[in-house]
Amino acid sequence: MTPPPASVLKITSILWVVWGIVHAFFGVAVLSFDASDGFAAIAAGVDADAVGADYHPAVGAILNQHGWNLLWFGLVTTLGGTMIWKGSRTAIWVCAMVAGLADLGYLIFVDFGGYGTFVPGTLMTIIAGSAILLGGWILLSERTVRSS
Repeated sequence: MTPPPASVLKITSILWVVWGIVHAFFGVAVLSFDASDGFAAIAAGVDADAVGADYHPAVGAILNQHGWNLLWFGLVTTLGGTMIWKGSRTAIWVCAMVAGLADLGYLIFVDFGGYGTFVPGTLMTIIAGSAILLGGWILLSERTVRSS
């Protein structure tokens, strides 16, 4: 396998940092909203009035858990992205696992359900998928070089 140019590592890093910052931001936003506004922010493809209601506090608590998860996914991925910039191959795996699996849930339940919007939802999934593919190229090319 042809080794990727050095810039691929930097591009992978930038993609993960962007993904991480956006998700950390939305995590903080969801934590600061009431349940109706939190659902409207997540399901941006749905009219805000359709998800507006007087929710039981337990629903707000579950939504806050989701906001917390967005926040920590984002922070871990941002940190991992900066470590990828410095050459950490372990961080490539960590970002792919944390952000990739988080975005897989979004893709299946929100995007495929028709509740998301292209920006930022689907775009973040494209960014994560691109970073996973580029990181895989880096890791597989190094494996091929070592075995030669």
